Amino acid sequence: MKVQELVDYLHTIAPNHFQEPYDNSGLLVGNSNDSISGVLVSLDVTEEILDEAIEIGANVIVSHHPIIFSGLKRLTNSNYIQRIVQKAIKNDINLFAIHTNLDNVYENGVNTYIANRLGLINVEILKPKPELSHIDKPIGAGIIGHLENEQNEMAFLTHLKAKMGVNCIKYTQLSNKPIKKVAVCGGSGRFLLNDAILQEADIFITSDFKYHEFFDADNQIVIADIGHFESEQYTIQLLHEILTNKFNNFAAYYTKVNTNPVNYF
Repeated sequence: MKVQELVDYLHTIAPNHFQEPYDNSGLLVGNSNDSISGVLVSLDVTEEILDEAIEIGANVIVSHHPIIFSGLKRLTNSNYIQRIVQKAIKNDINLFAIHTNLDNVYENGVNTYIANRLGLINVEILKPKPELSHIDKPIGAGIIGHLENEQNEMAFLTHLKAKMGVNCIKYTQLSNKPIKKVAVCGGSGRFLLNDAILQEADIFITSDFKYHEFFDADNQIVIADIGHFESEQYTIQLLHEILTNKFNNFAAYYTKVNTNPVNYF
């Protein structure tokens, strides 16, 4: 099976033109005519991930985050991005990223997957993109849904920690009212806060809020920042399921490398 067949299928799940303008998803390094020897699924591409792919004999890495966001003007081994690209080329490893296009789809999307983990029902796109939704499937950023049974705030935060596998949550002042309606955005979701408030979500789960941005909750919503890696870590599982449910003519590997660059003490 050729790399292009894999690319084509993944783009039926999350078409490349669904990505945000700043993004750089798609086949970033490699040759679409290469035959696939194996696929390694990861959240990020690091040198350790590349070594893992080489060790297991996988010549394709499907990651959520692109290793290249902006143009490379030179390959001189002077930073980790250049080293990774050079090493991938040297070892004939194809690097494919499926980032905000996977965030923006409902079916098999990053945020829908989180919503399912949290047990949300009546789930909808938080901020639809009607200009992209002409293929009769909802497209857009974030997810909003309901808990089947409302929970008090601390009980829900405990539930959130358990279901998302996190040890630490940064959250704003609690409002002493039950959690029923939940908004979610894997990764950096500050841009969706106003949408979550307008749709009367009780809590907004995301990451990468800056100190002063927490004040923007303004006692209208609880912000729960669970960390960027933590909010998207199950995307690896999602992608692995997408591949194994479709293909049986190559091995798809779930990375054993934790690429989270943030440590907690």
